[in-house]
Amino acid sequence: VQLVESGGGLVQAGGSLRLSCVASGSTFAVENMGWYREAPGKQRELVADITRRGSTNYADSVKGRFTISRDNAKNTMYLQMNSMKPEDTAVYFCKSWGYGMDYWGKGTLVTVSS
Repeated sequence: VQLVESGGGLVQAGGSLRLSCVASGSTFAVENMGWYREAPGKQRELVADITRRGSTNYADSVKGRFTISRDNAKNTMYLQMNSMKPEDTAVYFCKSWGYGMDYWGKGTLVTVSS
């Protein structure tokens, strides 16, 4: 499975961005998908994840501001980020897992200016 993220960029605090992650290859193995982020000097952390059936889970720090979704027909996952804060600045990674395997994208940089 190959994962390619897009949609990162520079946004002012309070603004919005929408990230996309497109899966290709053996997409039958993509059961769960998620967004992780890694800020400078910090460990990679879960932002949100979603099952194939659409059940979602969010980190407390993004609840009420970020929305994860997926379109299984398009093998694409999204992350709508609203009311962004400088502390949301990080490289955002797409991850998929299932059938004992997991896959990562290369990441997309999100920078929130104050």
